[in-house]
Amino acid sequence: MMLYRLAFGLSALTLAVVPLAAQSRGGESHPPEHTEPFPNLASGQSREEITESLALSPQLDRGVPARELLEQQRRLTRSLDALQPQRPGTIDAYVVTIALDSDPVFAREAREAGRVLSRRYDGAGRTLVLAGPDGTRDDLARGSIESLLVSLAHIAEVMDEEEDVLVLYTTSHGNKLGLAYHYGDTGYGILSPVRLKQALQELGIERRILVISACFSGVFVPALASADTAILTAAASERNSFGCEPQNDWTFYGDAMINRAMRQPQPLAEVVRAANRTVAGWETQRRLLASLPQSAFGANVSAWLPQLEARMPQSATQPVGRPAIGE
Repeated sequence: MMLYRLAFGLSALTLAVVPLAAQSRGGESHPPEHTEPFPNLASGQSREEITESLALSPQLDRGVPARELLEQQRRLTRSLDALQPQRPGTIDAYVVTIALDSDPVFAREAREAGRVLSRRYDGAGRTLVLAGPDGTRDDLARGSIESLLVSLAHIAEVMDEEEDVLVLYTTSHGNKLGLAYHYGDTGYGILSPVRLKQALQELGIERRILVISACFSGVFVPALASADTAILTAAASERNSFGCEPQNDWTFYGDAMINRAMRQPQPLAEVVRAANRTVAGWETQRRLLASLPQSAFGANVSAWLPQLEARMPQSATQPVGRPAIGE
């Protein structure tokens, strides 16, 4: 999934991006295309200063019409207000799925991931999907660094932080600094592992299942790993992941992890093994350099995850959409 390359020039140190036009398969609500280079988001004068600046997760939105800003604010507010409070004595899962790039494959993936994870973890009424247009509809608040952080802050207020669990699925392009927020030619940013860690710590969200789908997403493991965290990533910190072409319904990892393994009534550890085997098989078939998905389960996860998964439906559901491998 690597479209984003850091380029440190001799005369100007900037974050450069290789643009890729977002192409939908037809229908309404076409997502905007990426036609211009990623702007410089760092104000420092050295490589080290730029890296430090980007670790703070800057977000730049430019040229967005005022009415569009208002509409997005209203959509997010409605979605957050609809989240139900936690149930005392029950380990509730609050599910958040987010597409951080306007290439429509990510919106399609985030939308279906919300349905799959909500069913698996009994998240009805406690599920939030942040995704832009997917080529057929545009009815949700869009994913951005800001909308994610605001949503996490709201969830922290309605959940029992000592009892409940955050289930977060992110899908986007990535680089060695984190996840790229890129909406057409109007929204830009980098969500870094350090910033996401800081937000979760600040909000007191300790129990969490984090699934990060992007190139180089293994960079999130050292920062986010904790005793009460299960973290799964699509790739090692030095590897690409695959299947992010805009016309796809799924990335490789999203298809293997969400569309297939998560639909089965099996424990999360088995889900990880099944998804990793599927991805490895597809990469071997295509003669691609292995993405090497990563996972880490904290020591305390075994105390609450079995209780959460005890309510998991015992019947499987069928995959939807076109397979990422193009079967």
